[in-house]
Amino acid sequence: MASESGDGNCDAWAARDPSGVLSPYKFNRRAVQSDDVSLKITHCGVCYADVIWTQNRLNDSKYPLVPGHEIAGVVTEVGSDVKGFKVGDHVGVGTYVNSCRDCENCNSSLENHCPRSVYTFNGIDTDGTVTKGGYSTHIVVHERYCFKIPDGYPLAKAAPLLCAGITVYTPMMRHNMNQPGKSLGVIGLGGLGHMAVKFGKAFGLKVTVFSTSESKRDEAINLLGADNFVISSNTQQMESLKNSLHFIVDTASGDHAFDPYLSLLKVGGVMAIVCFPSEIKVHPASLNIGARTLSGSITGGTKDIQEMVNFCAANKIYPEVEIIKIDYINEALTRLVNRDVKYRFVIDIENSFK
Repeated sequence: MASESGDGNCDAWAARDPSGVLSPYKFNRRAVQSDDVSLKITHCGVCYADVIWTQNRLNDSKYPLVPGHEIAGVVTEVGSDVKGFKVGDHVGVGTYVNSCRDCENCNSSLENHCPRSVYTFNGIDTDGTVTKGGYSTHIVVHERYCFKIPDGYPLAKAAPLLCAGITVYTPMMRHNMNQPGKSLGVIGLGGLGHMAVKFGKAFGLKVTVFSTSESKRDEAINLLGADNFVISSNTQQMESLKNSLHFIVDTASGDHAFDPYLSLLKVGGVMAIVCFPSEIKVHPASLNIGARTLSGSITGGTKDIQEMVNFCAANKIYPEVEIIKIDYINEALTRLVNRDVKYRFVIDIENSFK
């Protein structure tokens, strides 16, 4: 059971109330069970989910709250029944740390859709304790929810793959967006969007980035390799692309119109949403005429996560990161809200708790 006293075997930073302000905190991680892996956390990515739950925006935050679900580190201990990992392995942990392991979704490696899946932080684990995330020095997790990071892949770059990377990779693979020569639109160029561009180019797609900010044009094309950059409010530019795209991945978290983007799809085209605007309004004709599909997605199953990490290592796909120390986290979260990050903050946990 995780103790929430002022001492414990794990150093962390936690939010205490809906102000979302984080400060140092100690608690106890559980002892390693027979199927568990314990890892020393070296790096943790900073996701918008960390803002949402530290500030209780969904009215379900359980304080003290230790966020972080893009975790990379090194195995320090394994349970007696663990076969897939050994001490010293580089590993990652993503957005969930448990599931029922017996339902249709778990049996299909879709654990992210298990009705009893347990979030990496602010979830209720099987022992009744509240899960605590990667803004901490170590974590203990069942081996099923732990992923091998290939040798040579930098742990600081691996961390964002565990949420930002898999969140866009999953719908891209489900909808066969890996067909060289086809065309992809990416809406929004933040932590998720920039990974969609990188995957798109690795798949051999012609990639168009849609953004509200002209300031992102240069990096979209010259750093990330996009083929085209469009200001989404420019009706002339949007009009010129009607019926031209096979696929769209929508990562824009703010409220936005959907019909203008759907009109850009070819017949049978697919638009995958990985964001959470307050509502989705679509005219039926935007789907029916052109036989288009609007599809949702969230993170990915264990099989897809390992496949994605291996794909990134094999193809030298690396997130663009800004590395920070944990004592900068409150400023970093403010900057994240203000979209002032290129393109993912990663906390250097290993050097933050010395």
